[in-house]
Amino acid sequence: NVMARVEEKDPELAEEIRKLMFVFEDIVFVDDRGIQELLKIVDNQKLTIALKTAPEEVKTKLFNNMSNRAATLLKEDLEALGPTKLSDVEKAQQEIVQQVKDLEAKGKAIISRGGEGDAMV
Repeated sequence: NVMARVEEKDPELAEEIRKLMFVFEDIVFVDDRGIQELLKIVDNQKLTIALKTAPEEVKTKLFNNMSNRAATLLKEDLEALGPTKLSDVEKAQQEIVQQVKDLEAKGKAIISRGGEGDAMV
């Protein structure tokens, strides 16, 4: 309700708030099935760039949902990746966040945001 009112008055502000509500580091809250769907559609080069500054928990979540071979290749690509502009890393992360949101909207991913209302049964 609040977001709908904000969007009526200032759509750009509403989008900025939405971006802040789910950030790249929150990928750890996406269910494994959703992560696997994400890995099918995300570009490997974009994923490598996005992981450049990612916390270990995010990397672990993604690696655990890949085959051993794919995880090894991605780790090698990440190690071989030279200096990268922070703006490029943030752009790649934001694009992946948007893909996660799209998957959630399509019912192909579940983001556990906490609270009793989100309990899985």
